[in-house]
Amino acid sequence: MDVSQLLQEVLGRASALAPTVVDGLSEEDLARAPQPGANTVAWLVWHQARVMDDHLADAAGLEQVWTSPVDGGGEAWADRLALDLPREDTGYGHTADEVARVRASAEDLAGYARAVGERADAVVAGLGEQDLDRVVDEGWDPPVTYGVRLASVASDCLQHLGQASYVRGLLGR
Repeated sequence: MDVSQLLQEVLGRASALAPTVVDGLSEEDLARAPQPGANTVAWLVWHQARVMDDHLADAAGLEQVWTSPVDGGGEAWADRLALDLPREDTGYGHTADEVARVRASAEDLAGYARAVGERADAVVAGLGEQDLDRVVDEGWDPPVTYGVRLASVASDCLQHLGQASYVRGLLGR
């Protein structure tokens, strides 16, 4: 297994998990917090996809899936979900009120997560070790390399999807 295959496997796990977490849940269930101020399944799944989308697009020099036309049409995922949030928002630092604004169907959340996963698969396909050493963010000390960014994205996404799975389990109690 080469480095790009390993990255495809790791990022692909997040993309495959997102649709199963939301499957069969109503929009109301997806938006229900297990207690006041807690994150919802909808927010957790949306946020992990937004983080993967934002960070990978930035590192690869591509437009985000969030703002790109869906299936070659005119509507972007940002338009389809039409959240009451700034278009560029990824969820970082959200308040409970902002978390509650993430309301979407399971189908749309899963669709966006799948589209981001497909982009991630294409972006990391063919990456070599030398690519992972390229600095993609000078705003940190030390500067962030592509490899560190990808590890951060994978860790963040899998943690949030684990949280979403846990919250989903609490909904049935």
